[in-house]
Amino acid sequence: MYNLLSGLSIVEVSSFVASPTAGLYCAQMGAEVIRVDDRRGGLDYRRYMMTREGRSLSWENLNRAKKSVALDLQTTEGRELAVRLAQQTGQVITNLPAESFMAHDRIAAGRPDLVSVRIMGWHDGRQAMDFTVNAAAGYPLMTGPEEWDANDARPVNQVLPAWDFITGAYCAFALLAGLRHRDATGEGSELRVPLGDVAIGTAFNAGAAAEMLYRGDDRERIGNAIWGAFGRDFRSRDGKRFMVAALTPKQWKATVEAFGLDEAVAGLEAELGVSFLASDHHRFVHRHRLFALFQQAAERFDYADLAARLTKAGATFEHYRTMHEMARDPELVANNPLFGPSPANPSGFAYPAPRSFANIPDREAGDPMPAPYLGQDSEEVLAERLGLSSGQIAALIDRGVVATSDKDKT
Repeated sequence: MYNLLSGLSIVEVSSFVASPTAGLYCAQMGAEVIRVDDRRGGLDYRRYMMTREGRSLSWENLNRAKKSVALDLQTTEGRELAVRLAQQTGQVITNLPAESFMAHDRIAAGRPDLVSVRIMGWHDGRQAMDFTVNAAAGYPLMTGPEEWDANDARPVNQVLPAWDFITGAYCAFALLAGLRHRDATGEGSELRVPLGDVAIGTAFNAGAAAEMLYRGDDRERIGNAIWGAFGRDFRSRDGKRFMVAALTPKQWKATVEAFGLDEAVAGLEAELGVSFLASDHHRFVHRHRLFALFQQAAERFDYADLAARLTKAGATFEHYRTMHEMARDPELVANNPLFGPSPANPSGFAYPAPRSFANIPDREAGDPMPAPYLGQDSEEVLAERLGLSSGQIAALIDRGVVATSDKDKT
């Protein structure tokens, strides 16, 4: 937690991954993020995996450091309260449809300088989610074993919802850009960010789409190799698998030295009439010959010995871990200043929690904060933000329009 955004309040009406991620990143930088959910829990409130206590670990981690207001969003009165909160703060993050009760124009009618960020599916209004836009972007048909025939149309999906997280980060940036524009001009903005456009646009930003148009065809599948450079997984004598990447002359020289292949690589260069040090193009084109040399050399060492050689030489490598192993790794987690002590999580399960990914050397990051219980802050926010009296809030609670903390209700 840093306080770079202290004084900024944001209303978030969202679910699943991209939209909550945008709010999370703002909260980790000190913004007050008020998440508004339906009193019964939003679409993601019970997202797999659930603990024995009935708490979603996904929801718990995507909503750290936020406040929670629970309203009956199926009623006109509950929706009006959500709109009033958005008008009072002037900043909104949502993935509700553009014509929903959280439509920009509806909120801006009472707050002309409103800045809203809306995550959409596709630019034309069609629904989408990470795994469907990934299918459209072509990446699942670029991955897979090298031995698969070029005409083999079996896709290989990635398990990380990368487009959701990229979209969430972009939306946090878009919100701050909108606020910067408002500071300069007094004008509000509606910023719509289609998840599909993030995926397709990223493929073009990466040069990958232009490459396919230039070559007039698709890439071949290359398994675990790195496209356009030297890199692949190898196996040590004791069966450990590890990844090596050499994209620069310095990395290449260090890798060759660590594997003890100076003479063998020089001999292959003489045979082929190329310089691997001078060009990653040659390292990629002749990767199969090089992979055979490096795998043969890897089988002469146990992983611990080879890792020591790679580290001493300054090579770029890492061994493969399961995610369970990663989560228990002292170097990656326990001794990493990214993580702080476990806060009092709603799940009751104690585990390391990350701080902001950005590290500011001369500032104290602060300890991670817990996610709220659903409705935990309903009374406080309605009183402070909308000026409702305790009697008015009590009446709303009695009518079921507002819900308070579900701490003891699951």
